[in-house]
This record gives sequence, C-alpha cells and structure tokens, in this order.
Amino acid sequence: MSIAIYPGSFDPVTLGHLNIIKRASRCFDKVIVCVMVNFNKQGMFTPDERVDMLRRATARFDNVEVDFSDELLATYAKRRGAHVVVKGLRAVSDFEQEFQMAVTNRKLNPELETMFLASSEKYTYLSSTVVKELAKYGADLTDFVPREIIDDVNARAKQIQERKGN
Repeated sequence: MSIAIYPGSFDPVTLGHLNIIKRASRCFDKVIVCVMVNFNKQGMFTPDERVDMLRRATARFDNVEVDFSDELLATYAKRRGAHVVVKGLRAVSDFEQEFQMAVTNRKLNPELETMFLASSEKYTYLSSTVVKELAKYGADLTDFVPREIIDDVNARAKQIQERKGN
C-alpha cells in the first residue's frame, strides 16, 4: 500500500490545501493529512480544532486520514509506514525552504521521498495568512476555505477582534 503524508499547520485549511489533498488522493492508496506544530507561527486555532476542521473538509475522500503530530516529520513518517511526503508549491519562493526540508527529512529517514505538487493556478495567491486577514475584516470566505469551516473561521476572527476591543 502506498502511503503519503501531507504535513502542514493548516491554520486554517484553505481551498488550495484541499486541492493538493484531492490531487494527492488520486496518486496514493492512502494520504495522511497531518497537522504539525510550527513553533514559528502563532495559531488562530488549536491543533485539535484544525484536525476537526480538516476531517470535516476531507470527509468525501475515502482514502484520506487526518492526524496530528508534534514529532519530527521524518520520525512520524517512519512510524506510520509512509515513504512519500507531499508538499504543495505556490511559487518559486516556496521551493528553497521546501527543498531544504526535503533534503533534511531524507537525511533523517533515507526511505522518505518528497513529491512537490504545483499549486493550481487559481490558488497560487492563497495562504492561511491571507484567509486570516480576510476574516479579520469580515470578507466573504466562500472562494478561500472549504464551506464546511467558513462559520468556524468567521466566529474565531470575531472572537479575536472582540478580545482586542476592535
């Protein structure tokens, strides 16, 4: 069985992420979408909330599993029996960092390869950061995040604004 891992912070999951998940699910018997901790980012949602939103957004894909890990990706992949990491690339600027991580992961786990999927052109501009900024201003998120989580993102953005007193 071919198993791939699609790791990320997914804070929140976007339609661009969902596009990569859909395309990867056609290439592998099983795709594990893994919410990972990025200590350089302040999260809008807790890891448990992100896992829940991803499960709702990917429920239609029979061969997609959603998980959480706070361990090194190379270690997680070995433990889960995965030999491929799927990474989406929006622009050339993404490549350098992703390439560095791919080489590092292969050094830690020589059985682990990285497959880069170019973002669909309609999502090249889209990131979780963009979504958070749009939500902050009450923009319509229909073209940016899966419909299953629009209310979650709007509610959290409203909570954050209320806490800040704006």
